[in-house]
Amino acid sequence: MLTSKQRAYLRSLAVDIDTIVMVGKSGLGPELTKQADDALTARELIKGKVLETAPVSSREAADQIAEEVKADVVQVIGSKFVLYRRNEKEPKIILPKSGKK
Repeated sequence: MLTSKQRAYLRSLAVDIDTIVMVGKSGLGPELTKQADDALTARELIKGKVLETAPVSSREAADQIAEEVKADVVQVIGSKFVLYRRNEKEPKIILPKSGKK
């Protein structure tokens, strides 16, 4: 679970990354889930977009993909969403520490 500070940090990093996952009229299939899973393993932070022809909303797509690949939804704005999953073997993004003690 991400804290608000970590979520804000990830949002700032997501501004500059390209959209890699596109949800189209075929919806959310196993190929799309595999693509998101591979991208998260390689990058940890990915941006996706839901096209107007898609049968799901951007919130539904983000939640479903995140659940299937065990990632966190960082944000959903309009038709775009950002997902994060830490790579346990080779972490690339160092999150700010949570404020809890």
